[in-house]
Amino acid sequence: MKNIGFIGAYDKTDLILYIAKIIAMLGKKVLVIDSTVNQKARYVVPTINPTIRYVTDFEDIDIAVGFSSIPEIKKYLGMAEDSEMEYDFALIDTDNMDGFEKFDLANAKKKYFVTSFDNYSLKKGLEILSGLQDVASLTKVLYSKDMLKEEDDYLNFLSLGYKVVWNEYKIYFPIENGDLNIIYENERFAKIRFKKLSIQYKDGLAYLSEDILGDVSETNIRKVMKNI
Repeated sequence: MKNIGFIGAYDKTDLILYIAKIIAMLGKKVLVIDSTVNQKARYVVPTINPTIRYVTDFEDIDIAVGFSSIPEIKKYLGMAEDSEMEYDFALIDTDNMDGFEKFDLANAKKKYFVTSFDNYSLKKGLEILSGLQDVASLTKVLYSKDMLKEEDDYLNFLSLGYKVVWNEYKIYFPIENGDLNIIYENERFAKIRFKKLSIQYKDGLAYLSEDILGDVSETNIRKVMKNI
């Protein structure tokens, strides 16, 4: 199982679910783990019997909510601690250093820092990284209206002194009211649908999915996305 970390104070739940849907449509088995303080997945992913911690199925994706580590999930599923989970990917959402450490995201296959450019998202997100003991390599996933170089420069300035090496490759998503309306509509109807999303937002999903998968072409990813 390849662990993929999504780190930051910005709301990442819908993004992660959309990426998980693409990966699942490509025949991979995916587990999404919500290790955030507010556990938004608890409220946007339908489940018949929500408890303090549970694993549920949504859109061919397994969603784990309320767990603090992989061994805890294995115990819930009745698995031995030293057994391998039958997932190709685990997409782990965290907004705190405790989640980063307990899910061992330092050793994740990929690590993404997700943020917009409001001060809360930037500074609270970087606060998570202030607890890093060793240097970590992260890829920026940036939500921006104008996608200005000055915004990225500001993030670089704020992160000076942190044990972070930013990968040169960045992934941008537009902050656009039309996309937000579609995302909210998907939440209300408990569906994942891409058809009404902007071309720019779908571009971001395709690039991020390709980066995570590594061995699947962007062309094949876009073919799958047309059916979502």
